Order: sequence, then C-alpha cells, then structure tokens
Amino acid sequence: MKRTSSSNLPVEAAFCSPLQDLSTGSENTLDMASEIHMPAPKCLIENINGQLLVNPEALKILSAIKQPVVVVAIVGLYRTGKSYLLNKLAGKNKGFSVGSTVQSNTKGIWMWCMPHPKKPDHTLVLLDTEGLGDVEKGDNQNDSWIFALAILLSSTFVYNSIGAINQHAMDQLHYVTELTRRIRAKSSPDKHEVQDSANFVSFFPDFVWTLRDFSLELEADGQPITADEYLENSLKLKQGNDKKTKNFNEPRLCIRKFFPEKKCFIFDRPAHRKYLIHLEQLQEEDLNPEFREQVADFCFYILSHSKAKTLSGGITVNGPRLESLVLTYVNSISSGDLPCLESAVLALAEIENLAAVQKAIAHYDQQMGQKLKLPTETLQELLDLHRATEKEAIEVFMKNSFKDVDQVFQKKLGDKLEAKRDDFCKQNMKASSDYCMALIQDIFHPLYEDVKQGKFSKPGGYYLFIKKMNELKNKYHQVPRKGVQTEETLRKYLDSKEGVADALLQTDQSLTEKEKEIEVERMKSEAAEAANKMLEEMQKKSEQMMQEKEASYQEHVKQLTEKMEKERAQLTADQERVLALKLQVFNCSISILSSTVLNQKLLEVRALYQFKDCSSPSTSRHFISLLLLPLTISGY
Repeated sequence: MKRTSSSNLPVEAAFCSPLQDLSTGSENTLDMASEIHMPAPKCLIENINGQLLVNPEALKILSAIKQPVVVVAIVGLYRTGKSYLLNKLAGKNKGFSVGSTVQSNTKGIWMWCMPHPKKPDHTLVLLDTEGLGDVEKGDNQNDSWIFALAILLSSTFVYNSIGAINQHAMDQLHYVTELTRRIRAKSSPDKHEVQDSANFVSFFPDFVWTLRDFSLELEADGQPITADEYLENSLKLKQGNDKKTKNFNEPRLCIRKFFPEKKCFIFDRPAHRKYLIHLEQLQEEDLNPEFREQVADFCFYILSHSKAKTLSGGITVNGPRLESLVLTYVNSISSGDLPCLESAVLALAEIENLAAVQKAIAHYDQQMGQKLKLPTETLQELLDLHRATEKEAIEVFMKNSFKDVDQVFQKKLGDKLEAKRDDFCKQNMKASSDYCMALIQDIFHPLYEDVKQGKFSKPGGYYLFIKKMNELKNKYHQVPRKGVQTEETLRKYLDSKEGVADALLQTDQSLTEKEKEIEVERMKSEAAEAANKMLEEMQKKSEQMMQEKEASYQEHVKQLTEKMEKERAQLTADQERVLALKLQVFNCSISILSSTVLNQKLLEVRALYQFKDCSSPSTSRHFISLLLLPLTISGY
C-alpha cells in the first residue's frame, strides 16, 4: 500500500509518558506536575437530558492552572475511536473511556489536564466530546452545541471519521455549515454572516482531520500523494450555481473558510476485528505496525505543533481564563443565546481587570508599608515615594489587564491610588502632630511648672521667661525628623499658652508702660509673621499636591500609550490575518464560478487588488468588502 508518512518518529514516542520530553526522554516538567493532580479525566460539561451543565469540580481544577494551556479537542461520530487517540496523546493506554459496543460511551465534554510533554511551563488540556449522531439521543440539537463548544475552547480541533473523505463524510460534517448560526464574533454582528464569520475564524483552532480504518491508496494521477494533499483534493470545489453543486460545495467552502490551517492523518485498522473489543488492553506488539507508526506521527505532530490557546489581541489563555470561557459559553447556550466571542472576552476582561486593580493596590500597599517611615521630614519626601510606588502599581495593572474599554478599570485604579495618597498624607500629618506634641510637652512643661511656682513673678521676670522660651524653641527646632506639622503644632501650643506671657508682662513692675506697649506690638508682629508663614506653607503644599496630581495623570497616560502601541501592532496583525482569510475565501469562491461576465469582472477586480495600495487595515477592509459583495449576492 502506497502511503506517505509525515514523520519517521519512532513508534515508542507516541506512547511516552506526559512527563517525558519526546525528543530527549528527559523529565523536564516535574515541577509543574505537582500543580496538576488529574490521574484520570473528569467531566467538564455534562449533557443531562439535553441540558448542558458545567461541572464545578472540573472548573476548580482549571482555576488552579496558571500556565498557558494548549487545548486539543476531538470531535466525531460516535464509536469512531476518538477517546483512544486522546489516551495516546496523554501517553496512556487507559483514561478516556474506550467502548467496545455500538453505544456511545462519552457524554458531554470530558477533560484531562497534564504538564505539556514538549512545552515547558505549559499545560496540555485534552477534551473528549460526546459522539455525534448517536441514534439513541434522537435530538441532534446538542450535537451542534458540542461541536461549537469544541471549536470555541480548543487551540487544535481534531475531527475523527471512518474511511475516506467522500460526499457521505462531508454530509456527516454538516455541523461545520451551522457554525455561523451557532457562534457570533461580535455582540453586534455584521449584517452578512460571511462578514461576521470572517472575523471570528481568525481565532479558530487549527483543524486536523483523522481518517480511521482508511483502506484507499494515497495517490492521484498514478502518483503518490500525502494525506494533506488528499485532504486538499477532497476539498476542491465544483463550478456551477445549481442547488446540487451548492450542496456539494457548501461544507467544503466552510472548512476552507473556517480553518485556514488544515492537516490530515490516515490510520489503518488497529488490529483484527476480533481484538478491537479490547483495544485499550492490547499490547503494542498486538497492534498493526502501520497503525502504530501512524499514531506515532499523529501524536508527534499534535504535541509539537499545537499552539497555546489565544484570544483576540494575542491574549494567551491560562486555566482561569479557560474556566471563564467555559462558564460564559455554556451560560449563553443555556439561556438561549448564541455564544459570542467578543462578549466572552469582555466578560473575561472584566474579571481579570478587577483582579489587576487589586494586584496593583496590593503591590502599592506592600511597597509603601516597607519603605515609608512616618512622619516624613517634608511633604515632598512622601510624594516622591508615592510617585515611584504608584508607577510600579500602574505597571502591575498594565501587565495584568487587557481590553479595558474606556479605561474604566484604570480610572478605578487611579481613584484608589489617589485615595491611598491622601490617606498617607493624613497619617503623615497625624504622626508628625503626635510626635511634636509629645516633644513639646517634654521640653516646655518644666517651664510652665516654674511659672506656676512663681519663679518669674518678680521684677525682670518677663524677660527671663522670654529668654528661657527662646532657648526651648531652639532646643525643639534642633530635634530632627519631626515632620510636616513641626511649626503648626508648636504654634498651636504657644497660642494656648499666650495668656501666661501676657500676664507676666503686665505684672512685671520693672517695665514702664511704654516698654509694655512696645512688647505687645512685638508679640503681635511675631504672630502676624507666623500666620503669614503658615499661609505660605499651605500654598506650597497645595501647589505640591496639584503637581503630584498632574504627574500621576501623565504617568497613567504614558503607560497607557505604551501599552496601546504594543496592542496596536497585535491588532494590525489580527486585522491583516482576517483580511487574508477573506481574500482566501474570495479566491476559493471565484474559482467555482462559470466563465461568465461576472467571473471576468471579478478576475479583473482581483488583479486590481494586487496593484492597489491597501496598506492600511481600513482601506483593505473596504476593498475586500467590495470584492466579496458580488459573491454574497450570488449566494457564496
């Protein structure tokens, strides 16, 4: 039998432990294994009496996986051996239920998580789905939802079928033609399904078609071909616009439209029919050697080429994000709505952006708690520390947030940081006031005790009191790090004792009335000078706070701008990918039109596109829409 193998990988590699690297056999992910405790698969989405329900225990497992997830889902008709292939990807003979009767074993969607054998710091998530087309279910409504969920959740989508790719196989894959009626890319989708579908297929998984019990020769025109070439030939479209031709082309066009990345694997019958009843119990030597090699090729490709699950904007999905997607999609289906990619991402963003605010505030609190010693000598010292720590907090938020529409959560962070700053300023003032008051009591209390005992109630006593007061003021000012309330606290204290000095002045018999008047004027002048100084200090603090607010605003703008620049590059790449897909659909569709005036016009338009300046996404989007319009009108 002439077959072209996609790899010369040793057979043993297909059956290695998930903790072993396929290329070296070394155990290089043992540290991650301790974070994932799944000795066996667990049901993720249950199908109970036609109702899809999420299993909380499975979600709890996902929530603990902090690494990026590579999600491989397998879908196909019931009793076609899907579970067996997943067990081999897991490096196990047993795990997912492998039945031996004509009844479907798997119900709903089952999940098995393990350290990825070839990608350090990644988790491999295998999803086994309920067999499609089970006659015992009667209602195939849930089959379409199972198919759609597998598409939405996976980064690699495996479709498993029996035999060759013929029209019967295509008819069985009718679920792919229903995707535009099952999934929306945007919460306000485009009027034309082709436009909306072109948006979400850019984030669809890679497509792998596995053909079980394949018995044909892989050749075309007498020449050997690869399985991939066989798939490509099977997806060729026919020319014509009649109903029969449309029915022939529709599933093929959908596969081309939805899955730009396609791969095909063929498998011989694993063993003699009488042994298939106990397939999972068979030893390697009992299996067909060609089948073993084909399984090895399949496992090597999937584990080597499957990418981490990503969302629009290049957002890498980890366990908690996958958990959120599962909940959002299943809840949408249960409520009668269509799962929406945009809504799911926005719901996920709301959860993570709120967590990002909390992480940023926690970082701010932790750093300020370590570095801030109250009271600070000046307000600027506190503001400088706040500004540096605020910058770090914003960085934490930017790193952990995405799709913050209208900067709602960044504004929340800004409000919280501003409140934190104001609270620290109040704490700083109180700490300074408390310290200064304790110091004042310690320094000045003996002086006023002497006043009470009459030591200054004698001729010349007033000047002795003033001299002592000035000495104590100097002593007070020489004490370091009293903080921002140094002068204010002293002023308030002395104001409260103003009557003492006045009484000594008036009772000092050595002073003439004129001297007393002069002294009163001096005290008034000192009080006015102190008041002016306090006013200047208040104005200075107000200016410092205004400058701090402006600096904070500029820091937010700076970091937001930097993040938007990075996201713009990703957005441009996403848009170009979507446009390329639309053009691919256009090229595919135009090839099946008969040689008419319309065909000629479209060929002219396509040629024009090659020379037109479509460097900007908006220009390209508009031009592609013009290209697709005649096809939409024609039913393609």
